Amino acid sequence: MIAPVLPPFLDLGGTAVFALSGALLAARLNQTFVTCAFFALLTGVGGGSVRDALLGVPAFWLRDFYVAPVILITALIAWFIPRKWWQGRDSWLEWADAMGLALFSTLGVAKALAFDVAPLAAIILGVVTGCVGGIVRDVIAGVPSILMRPELYVTAAALASSLCGVMLLLGMQQAWAMAIAALAGFTLRGAAMVWRIELPAYSKEASS
Repeated sequence: MIAPVLPPFLDLGGTAVFALSGALLAARLNQTFVTCAFFALLTGVGGGSVRDALLGVPAFWLRDFYVAPVILITALIAWFIPRKWWQGRDSWLEWADAMGLALFSTLGVAKALAFDVAPLAAIILGVVTGCVGGIVRDVIAGVPSILMRPELYVTAAALASSLCGVMLLLGMQQAWAMAIAALAGFTLRGAAMVWRIELPAYSKEASS
């Protein structure tokens, strides 16, 4: 299996939407532009950097001339977006995060499989790629992490990663496998935001 290669516009587009979610969070918290840019960088490359560290390869963005400029431009755009455009629960922040989550989950599992990682471990790395940047962003910002809420988030990443992994292992063309899986993950995450779909929480009464 060859390493996944996304079209440049799609690869950088995925990085940009994830970076946008980080930059908008900083803006929502009334932070400086420096913090806005830092959150954009952290969210845009965080998950992929952890994945690459676990794979023992250089972080993907260190050798890509365009990633850092795209993140900086994204932070600038977010900085000048009027607040009224993105305020609200189902705002640009949530939808940008959902797009990045789905896309990078599929990219993560595809790259892991290309490095001969075991299938289940590759799927887990896909989830890590999609989720870690946003989780670390929330922790540093001091806001409740999506990981600690019952709303479907990691589940959407797991769906995208699992579907992509299975289809790649069955021999489907990489581009189609990633596109279908990313769409499925994004659809589930979007449905969770619109209709408040949640996983049941642990209950002592139910377990006794």
